[in-house]
Amino acid sequence: MFADRVDAGRRLAERLTGREYPKGLVLAIPRGGVVVGAEIARALGLPLDIIIPRKIGAPYNPELAIGAVTQDGTAIFNEELLRHFSLTQAAKDKLVAEAVAETNRRMRLYRGDKPVMSWHSRTIILTDDGIATGFTVTAALRSLRKADPERIVLAVPVAPPDTLDLLRPEVDELVCLLVPEIFMAVGQFYYHFEQTSDQEVISLLKELGPAA
Repeated sequence: MFADRVDAGRRLAERLTGREYPKGLVLAIPRGGVVVGAEIARALGLPLDIIIPRKIGAPYNPELAIGAVTQDGTAIFNEELLRHFSLTQAAKDKLVAEAVAETNRRMRLYRGDKPVMSWHSRTIILTDDGIATGFTVTAALRSLRKADPERIVLAVPVAPPDTLDLLRPEVDELVCLLVPEIFMAVGQFYYHFEQTSDQEVISLLKELGPAA
């Protein structure tokens, strides 16, 4: 169990210390992942930035994720669900465009007008406060890989073993502190798991962001 996201971030940072991170950058998934990432960035002396993967909801049922996309338009889909809903390419493109527009809105909210930092040839530490299915994280990792980083390290406090098996081929290194066989939700492994506010994300990025 973790006390809270700060505790999780500090414990992850302890696992990650003692090695080199050439041109290192901590990329966190908002909102809760930014609190975790801030502790890693502080401990390792690295800048903190964000990547925002967003699920693509099914038509008339937005809570059902049929895909995920990041701000650069990198999208992945559940092919079985696509067949079930018989989506045309035009319908898929519309859903992707709507999701990208929302991720870009949130990027502006959190980062303001700061230029996006290049991921090319960097060592990227991608983090969140935990992973359940891994669907949105996979979209983030594939977006990162397109930028040709030197190395991708996925570092998270908790995730189920089957999800980690799916994610391991997407990264160069995977660090996960808790790998429970019985997994219902990320929050069950925290004593305190209150929602992180937009303002907290903005403040942490102002403090630790690339231009800080």
